[in-house]
Amino acid sequence: MINKVKSLPDYFSVNPKVLLLIDGTGALLTAFFLAVILARFQKAFGMPIDTLYFLSAIACGYSFYSFFCSYFLTGNKQNQIRIIAFANIAYCCITIGFVLYFRERLTVLGWSYFLLEFIIISCLASIELTAVKKSVGVRPLLRTE
Repeated sequence: MINKVKSLPDYFSVNPKVLLLIDGTGALLTAFFLAVILARFQKAFGMPIDTLYFLSAIACGYSFYSFFCSYFLTGNKQNQIRIIAFANIAYCCITIGFVLYFRERLTVLGWSYFLLEFIIISCLASIELTAVKKSVGVRPLLRTE
């Protein structure tokens, strides 16, 4: 009998390599969109080109980290997933900072892109943290025996 997966975090808690591959692919897509598409059509989005390249460089680093952890690190990958989840949250905070700072320059297309990016990355980070929690269980803060 085949077990049905109840949720994405359940699936990824037993398949952490797949989660790292998805994260790495998503970060690579983000880097591509920022450095190529948004930079090429910078006036249509409104975010300064230097900022787009900066965010793209961060995304490239995250992609490298996720792919590296997925392919080369063996054993328990939960710590690596936890690290990239918090890194994704940090990326969202940095992006929000830039969006607010350049709010006067952003077009409707720019606001739409960064809102969609924020939603996708936040959901991914939430799934990552939930998968880690499900795979290792909730650890008590204090050990009592």
